[in-house]
Amino acid sequence: MKARIPGAPQGGQAAMLQRLQDMQAEMQRTQEEVEATDYVASAGGGAVEATVTGAKVLKDIKIDPEVVDPEDVEMLQDMVIAAVNEALRKAEDAMMQGMEKAKGGLNIPGLF
Repeated sequence: MKARIPGAPQGGQAAMLQRLQDMQAEMQRTQEEVEATDYVASAGGGAVEATVTGAKVLKDIKIDPEVVDPEDVEMLQDMVIAAVNEALRKAEDAMMQGMEKAKGGLNIPGLF
């Protein structure tokens, strides 16, 4: 008696292997697309803006000169950290959403 996996495509091992290969190619394409995209976030009402790539590399920081106060450097540091972290979160979210879409509903433990 053969066990059937609910939600698995019928057609045997060849069909399953083909589906896994297609999924792997789609995941690779998605990863390359996300890594090539820039993600921008700001803090302090736009006073600080950070741009990161999908590969989580900080690409640019813009600081409004009006918020540069030598008496309150700590606030500026906090805004930079907040903007960079938010941009990195956006990049991570885009990667996770892309991988979920590429998996096509398959639940493979350890794979995103």
